[in-house]
Amino acid sequence: MNKRDHILNGLLLGIGLGFVLHPEGSVETLVTVAAVLVPVVLGAIFPDVDTEFGKHRKTLHNVFVVAALYGYTVYFGNLQYVWIGVLSHFALDVVGSRRGIAFFYPLWDREFGTPFGVTTSSKYASFVTVVVTLLELGVCYALVQYLPGVVSGLDVGSATTLLGL
Repeated sequence: MNKRDHILNGLLLGIGLGFVLHPEGSVETLVTVAAVLVPVVLGAIFPDVDTEFGKHRKTLHNVFVVAALYGYTVYFGNLQYVWIGVLSHFALDVVGSRRGIAFFYPLWDREFGTPFGVTTSSKYASFVTVVVTLLELGVCYALVQYLPGVVSGLDVGSATTLLGL
């Protein structure tokens, strides 16, 4: 997908996560959207920094980048949710486009993708982006509903407390 579609994906995912975590549409929902939106969007566009250096869809499109960003959030306690945007970017590149990504670069150059994606310049790219984002939100909803312990790290209660709500 192109950069515009990754931004669209991050925006929709950030807003959607607010409603997945707090479906009642209350102030808590809006606080959650505010807490996750910017980091998720930043994460959704971060892997494409490798268009400026290295090998695109390899240098910053691999599991080691996700591990490093997740580790950064755990160790330093900030930039929470950036790794969610990066995972979303990967899902969009693998499922939504024809080329795929090199999950294990630099250990292995092979790119993994699906045969049913569209090219980044396709007139259907934005439509595919929305469909993939809805699928991602469906997975998030299922995790919250059926495996709540898995997503306990998505608690944004501290943001609510900080704002005095």
